[in-house]
Amino acid sequence: MIISKKLKKFTNIKHGFFNRSGGTSSGIYKSLNCGIGSSDNKKNVFKNLKIVCKKIGCSEKKLVLLNQIHSNRYSFIDNNYKFNKKKIKGDALITSTKKVAIGVLTADCVPILIYDKKLKIVSVIHVGWKGAYKDIIDKVIKFFIKKGSQTKNLLAVVGPSITKNNYEVQKDFKDRFLKKDKKSNFFFKTRKNKTYFGLNNYVYNQLEQKGISNLELINKDTFDKKNNFFSARRSIYNKQADYGRNISIIMIK
Repeated sequence: MIISKKLKKFTNIKHGFFNRSGGTSSGIYKSLNCGIGSSDNKKNVFKNLKIVCKKIGCSEKKLVLLNQIHSNRYSFIDNNYKFNKKKIKGDALITSTKKVAIGVLTADCVPILIYDKKLKIVSVIHVGWKGAYKDIIDKVIKFFIKKGSQTKNLLAVVGPSITKNNYEVQKDFKDRFLKKDKKSNFFFKTRKNKTYFGLNNYVYNQLEQKGISNLELINKDTFDKKNNFFSARRSIYNKQADYGRNISIIMIK
């Protein structure tokens, strides 16, 4: 589990970016696969989620995950939230409720944790290229501001994801981003006639553009096997039928 240097200073919150270590799954899912949507044995996945909850210090019943759809949709979890097995569709969660852990699953996409140190509000965001393109970060920050947040009090951590070294994209992908904003060219590089995209840097820049200066980038490439994360791209490269999911969580104690 990776802990943010910035977030660990706050004793009223618990958080973690988990890699694939410390779980019960085997084979291509070895070992801390938290993806209910994967083809892994469901009993093992639930055991893994139990391990994660114990590490964070939350009740299994108070862990809220999403049915992630690569959107710009978010949900606010208040005191009236009904905990059940039906997941919310979307890609971001926000809460100010204590003892409620909110999390996202990734396997190359970017997990983001946000904390308002004054209002004691937390958020977790799953950002793939579609979510980044659809401005999910903008929507979440606007909700914080609507709740009374000031950007000077927000702290955001961009977690482990695939980096520009390994995120190969096609020309039409690059064209789409350049059409939206020509400055996006900065986040692409060409190597041996192939184009690569720095999604994590792009996302970091989006947070900066929203006026958040208290930022941290955990620059661990999920594609790189030595970092021990699940990676959809690496699984495809290795011709594997499926892949596990990493989990990132934050909770107000």
